[in-house]
Amino acid sequence: MEETIERFLAALETERGFSRNTIAAYRNDLVQFAAFLQQPPEEDRLDPITDWGALTEGHLGAYLLHLRGRDYASSTVARKTAAIKSFCAYLRRQNIVARDLGEKVASPKVDKYTPRVITPDEINRLLDQPALEPADGRPERVRDRAMLEVLYWTGMRVSELVSLDPDDLDMEQGTVRCAGRAGRSRTLPLSARAVAATRHYLDGARPRLTPAEDGPLFVNHRGGRLTRQGFWLILKSYAHKAGIEDITPHTLRHSFAIHALNHGAELRDVQQLLGHVSISTTQIYRQLAADARTREREHEDGTEPAPDAMTEDEPELTRAT
Repeated sequence: MEETIERFLAALETERGFSRNTIAAYRNDLVQFAAFLQQPPEEDRLDPITDWGALTEGHLGAYLLHLRGRDYASSTVARKTAAIKSFCAYLRRQNIVARDLGEKVASPKVDKYTPRVITPDEINRLLDQPALEPADGRPERVRDRAMLEVLYWTGMRVSELVSLDPDDLDMEQGTVRCAGRAGRSRTLPLSARAVAATRHYLDGARPRLTPAEDGPLFVNHRGGRLTRQGFWLILKSYAHKAGIEDITPHTLRHSFAIHALNHGAELRDVQQLLGHVSISTTQIYRQLAADARTREREHEDGTEPAPDAMTEDEPELTRAT
């Protein structure tokens, strides 16, 4: 796979006059892409490939979702996406693949990185959406409610959510053990809402999806572990019905951090809950929270329109003990 990458980079340098720095950046981007394809994360349930001819839309979509789930600057994501789109076009020109898989991939906007945050009212609408679906008795509705509650109220990453097993839960203490990056695990508190939704799922819905008591906590309709892509599709469907657009699983993580700080949580505590190695990664949330409070004060003084970052219908922040 690396030989094809090098031929592509050579063509960029000779035919399009790309600089050495750009070539080096593209090389790094495409080598990372190839490494992902050769050893996909277990939770993505993708078959590894060692030949570019086996590349599919599923592989490409999983990797782009992987990029969006990391804390890259928008300019970095845009460059990586551009490298992959250009490379996919090259694969088609060389008849390595039957069609250009990157043709319909949108290029992300490049601006100053600001985490996308939704309001507490939007959170309420999203978390309540599964219960508003037709009363058809499908266990997936109960599972979806539990997943959304756990993801938002813990602030964990979607990859961490779909990696959970039943043994990771301590329902009596109201906590969940989360396996983070680089083997760093952490124990997170669950809200009373998340505990109730998860109990409901474990007691009535999960046994209808799988007879196994062990294995993955959140399973698909075949009883296997739900993938990140599967969860993303579920989230987008409920968000659309709730009137919320431009949302990813990471949006809930960002929103959890901002809402926690707005309710008086210490920055260091939020850092530990999110699993950030450096507190500098968490600093951006403090500025965003401060901006929201400033807008709220200006609204109270009559100098600013009502901010949509704070509403009267905020989710209750009481933690289960």
